[in-house]
Amino acid sequence: MSATMKQPDLTFAGFDEPLLPPIERLKGLMLKLVYALSRRQFGKVMTPLKVFMARMPLGFGKFYGKIGALDKQLSLPCELVMLIRERVAQINVCLFCIDIGRAFTIRESMNQAKFDALGEYRTSPFFSDAERAALDYVTELTRNKRVDREAFARMARHYSERQICEIVWLVATEHVYNMTNIGLNIHSDMLCDIAKKKSAAM
Repeated sequence: MSATMKQPDLTFAGFDEPLLPPIERLKGLMLKLVYALSRRQFGKVMTPLKVFMARMPLGFGKFYGKIGALDKQLSLPCELVMLIRERVAQINVCLFCIDIGRAFTIRESMNQAKFDALGEYRTSPFFSDAERAALDYVTELTRNKRVDREAFARMARHYSERQICEIVWLVATEHVYNMTNIGLNIHSDMLCDIAKKKSAAM
């Protein structure tokens, strides 16, 4: 390691604390704006912004923003998009992503009982055969980093070639989110609770 490279001080870090301290005060105007937008949208500045984005060049934050923007161009139903992202986050045990995913589903008035049953999607009556086939594929890809032809064939009976590529995109990009948070020990921001309170107040 270069003598000029600063090593992070990890002596403060507890089990539930990020491995790098959140940066609360900013000098750059753009990041101040990003913090303000997060506070307005979610009711607080998200921890990944304060721990990861605040230390990285702005281009990296823009890349993360593009993932969300590109998701809006997917042809898959929005509910299935969120089911896939939640399933990957659950398998990877990314507590932040599980939390923010559920917050989005609450804000969009999606069926919360269905998301509660996601861990039992193979037997739950909430899920269609097409959804089960997609989630089987997603589960295998996330756990094994490979898929067998049978799982692919089952999924391909329900989805177009473009939609299959979209499912792969969701798994791949969810890993970007998950590994960023897991690698820095970033846990839930309780955004789900904030979303529930806002929903109840409406």
